[in-house]
Parts: sequence; structure tokens; C-alpha cells
Amino acid sequence: MRKIKKNSPNNSSIKAIDRRNTLCHNLNPKMDTKRLFNKPSYPNAINDVKRERTFELSLPALVTGSNAAGGEFKEFTELISLSSQEAIFRLDSRVIIGSRLNISLEVPKTLFLENQLKVDISGNVKFAKAEPDDPKRQLIILRLNKNYKIKPVPFRKN
Repeated sequence: MRKIKKNSPNNSSIKAIDRRNTLCHNLNPKMDTKRLFNKPSYPNAINDVKRERTFELSLPALVTGSNAAGGEFKEFTELISLSSQEAIFRLDSRVIIGSRLNISLEVPKTLFLENQLKVDISGNVKFAKAEPDDPKRQLIILRLNKNYKIKPVPFRKN
């Protein structure tokens, strides 16, 4: 009886060997992948990028949540910056990255805004860093959730 070799056709046939050589010759070793991947998909893509608006505000805020020790805290602070995705402020309470915080803002009455508003926003701590001049305070960047509540503040008679 004759022994039949069980080799894969991709390894032993002449066509497969030719196919491998053809594939290797088609690869261009001079291909510049940096230029290829850094190039936008259409020519004016860089000019069409819209940046998110960030407002540098100094609005008073009440921040509530859990501190690093697991206890609940309430702290009055002032916003440094606010955008649709992030809020930046300083806290005396220690918090850890990923913890959920709630912010309550009172937006004052202006020429364009007839009544004072209260805005309730929540989010997760994205960045927390101790301040170099005051190690008790932390700079916090909060990644905001898409859910928020805007309520009119009742008119107060003096």
C-alpha cells in the first residue's frame, strides 16, 4: 500500500507557493503608515472640527456625594469652569476618581434671564489632584451625566 502524505494544499502545491510569492511582492515596504493614519478622511476635516464651548464661571455651587472614606459630605464651593461635558472646581473634601458627585448651582438673574434658576447636575470624578499650595484642597474635574434638572427659584419678597 502506498502512503499518502496529508499536507495542506497551501503548503505543498506549486500554486500555493506561487501565491505566497505574489503576495509578498505586492506588499510595499516603503508604505508610510504615519502619513496614512494621520491624514483625515476628507481634505477639510481639520477645519470642520467643532470645539466644545467652555465657560469660565465663578458660580457658587453646593457639591454633595461620598468622600474617600465612604462618608457623605456637603460642601459649598465655586465653579472654575463649566461645559456641556465637564465641570471643574476645588474641594476640601477628599474624593476618589470614579465616585459620583452632585452639583447644585444657582444661576443669577441677568439681562437675558428674567428669573434666577437652580440647576442640578451629577457626574463622576474624572480627575482629582491635590493643590500644590494647599494640600488639603483638591482640583476636581467632573465628567457630567446627560441628565440634569433646571428649576426656577421662587421669587422672594424682602
